[in-house]
Amino acid sequence: MAGSWLGMLVLAPLASSGGQGALDQEPILYGSPASQGPVERLRAELEAGKLEFGARPGTGILEDLLSALAIPVSSQVLVFSKTSFQNDQITPARPRAVFFGDDVYVGAVPGAPLIEITSMDPEKGAVFYTLENRVGKTPELVRRGEECLQCHASFYTDGWPGNLVRSVHPDPEGHPIQSARSVLVDSTTPLAERWGGWYVTGDLGRIEHRGNARVSSSRGELQPKVSNVTDVSAWVEEGLHLTSHSDVVALLVLEHQAQVHNRIAHAAYQVRIALHRQAELNVLLGSAPTTPTASATRVLDAQARVLLDALLFYGEAPLENPVQGSSSFAQDFAVRGLRDGEGRSLRDLDLNTRLFRHRCSYVIQSPSFDALPKELLALVYRQLAEVLSGGPLSTRYPDLGPEERDSIRSILLAAKTGLPDGWGVAAGER
Repeated sequence: MAGSWLGMLVLAPLASSGGQGALDQEPILYGSPASQGPVERLRAELEAGKLEFGARPGTGILEDLLSALAIPVSSQVLVFSKTSFQNDQITPARPRAVFFGDDVYVGAVPGAPLIEITSMDPEKGAVFYTLENRVGKTPELVRRGEECLQCHASFYTDGWPGNLVRSVHPDPEGHPIQSARSVLVDSTTPLAERWGGWYVTGDLGRIEHRGNARVSSSRGELQPKVSNVTDVSAWVEEGLHLTSHSDVVALLVLEHQAQVHNRIAHAAYQVRIALHRQAELNVLLGSAPTTPTASATRVLDAQARVLLDALLFYGEAPLENPVQGSSSFAQDFAVRGLRDGEGRSLRDLDLNTRLFRHRCSYVIQSPSFDALPKELLALVYRQLAEVLSGGPLSTRYPDLGPEERDSIRSILLAAKTGLPDGWGVAAGER
């Protein structure tokens, strides 16, 4: 039967590993059935018989799945390190293809029986699934537990369920060398440390990185160091992937989006737990459940700052020279942006000295952001307004000059739903 689901997951190892509280208990209930997110919508359509997937040689149902999830094929990036639970299927000649949309990630290994999917549920954060890569009958869609969480809720993700983009030192077969340093990649990671175990296509100029190479010497050096290639045909078996690209711009956007999705979900977990404990304590003290406690206030303040830093690209690693992708991804990504009266969007790319032209993340427009606890959402909006108006908090983000702050404010006022009444509008403009 399509849509076969795991029930309540046992997450005791998860709770103890991060020291963050039991996520299978109130108020998170992470292991309970998910009800939101793109994969839940997909499941409903599968069970209603509204979707039929056709098969193609080499890739199976993958292309139809991406279409159903509104994921552009041009988002494809290729990872040849054995860092998936289907490791036995991955080789440098048959890398895992990763695709992503605004709130969903898909991983497919040529010839593997399962397609891996991560859905960003507005309430539960990252939720992990597999879908059978087959035709002939409705493919089975299964929610996964410990097989995925042993890595995706580990010290790499601070013990919380989350996305994981790593840069490793791969040996000639793609195995990560455990004695070498593995890097969890986000927007702050220097480019020289990125993409170990990944293929990278596009024009990067003189930028050094770890992509397209394997450890082939006893000294642990990555060989050969190849950059500025237009496709992966020199390394990858032909016909096994939807495109021959592992676009550098797609990689950069993927790393940023995965980071912000994690920050949103992890902040929501911690604030919801803090507010739950606040209500319990106040009941014991005979106070109103919403009476602020010192510990809950500290959590709110800390998580608002973490979120604001992620949204405003605090500490972003600069591009040392302009970069250009090898596929249509940059155009496909930018065209989906909601724009203000001057045609500006948070999806506008820079690609000269930084990733985006307007340094406020487009992920602020996501359902996950809108579903943040209302106390946290109000605080983030208040602090964001202070930064964009040039208030005291703006000194934390000195690279955001007055013109860029005004552009971001204009885009948000035009294209962001759910803004508080009067947000970002000066008294003379009301």
